[in-house]
Amino acid sequence: MTERQSLLRKLPAVDRLLQAAPVARLADEIPHAILLEACRQTVEVLRRDILERNRQPEVLTDGVEAVASLAADQARLLWQPSLRPVINATGTLLHTNLGRSPLCAAALQAVNEVSRGYCNLEYDLDSGARGHRYSHVEKLLCRLTGAEAATVVNNNAGAVLLALTALAKGREAIVSRGELVEIGGSFRVPDVMAAGGVTLREVGTTNKTHLRDYRQAIGDATGLLLKVHTSNYRIVGFHSDVPARELVELGRQFGLPVIEDLGSGMLIDLTEFGLPAEPTVADSVAAGLDLVTFSGDKLLGGPQAGLIVGRVEAVDKVRRHPLARALRIDKMTLAALEATLRLYLDRKRLLA
Repeated sequence: MTERQSLLRKLPAVDRLLQAAPVARLADEIPHAILLEACRQTVEVLRRDILERNRQPEVLTDGVEAVASLAADQARLLWQPSLRPVINATGTLLHTNLGRSPLCAAALQAVNEVSRGYCNLEYDLDSGARGHRYSHVEKLLCRLTGAEAATVVNNNAGAVLLALTALAKGREAIVSRGELVEIGGSFRVPDVMAAGGVTLREVGTTNKTHLRDYRQAIGDATGLLLKVHTSNYRIVGFHSDVPARELVELGRQFGLPVIEDLGSGMLIDLTEFGLPAEPTVADSVAAGLDLVTFSGDKLLGGPQAGLIVGRVEAVDKVRRHPLARALRIDKMTLAALEATLRLYLDRKRLLA
């Protein structure tokens, strides 16, 4: 027998590790399958150590209990939840990789109450008939933004995709070159357009786009005019873009819908608190845009969602599109969103 074979024979059997105290005492809190996997992984690590270094791992000199302690540590690591709380020390309050906006107490309570049992998600309690999923938040969104109608999907990229597909599939969407943003994770506005079957028609330049650029690009293939708020960067200096209101007027002249991807989306004026100005959703709605899309989990402070507000005709087209069902949100998201939106009606509670 070679020295290596002799060392390998000293490795404890998995069954012995499972019966050893450090592992056995975890049986009530960690499933057997996880304990078994941890023991096998521990033995395998020691086996590789012997084969690669041709010497006895130090832990083997301390006996089975020592190896079992390693297996117990590995079991705790394997059983630890993957998604868990962290401390945000990045300096970025709404960090995408850290979950964006934390939910308020009211939203957490609403999620808990609704998700622990049944709820009237799509049931009209007055008539006893089937209800509408988004009726729970539509009136709130309309009251807070001044929109005629509203609906919600799973995130803002989904909202943009749905809006483009419902209003301009197979046609062109005209957008300024200075607004062709990357929204994170390598997802870009042109990619979203392509996924929706919409052809991108770029106008203007990176730093300057004029109303005449849009006008000259409009043709028989044009499906809509798109404006994108560049919330994660700024072009300063020699720069100009077209205000939403002017773009809306142009769209009306040619019978074209005009939509805006507002990105973060805000329901109150941040300058009141000494923060940089961000366009509010109400401002965009007041400009006459057919649709405005924005996120629920950024400046709004709610759950991940893509909110779509605007004119009744445009919102109805979005609601009726088959893709709307594929992108719909669940009862927990609706509960958190409704509770968050309700706070905006009570300024004292909102700022508390």
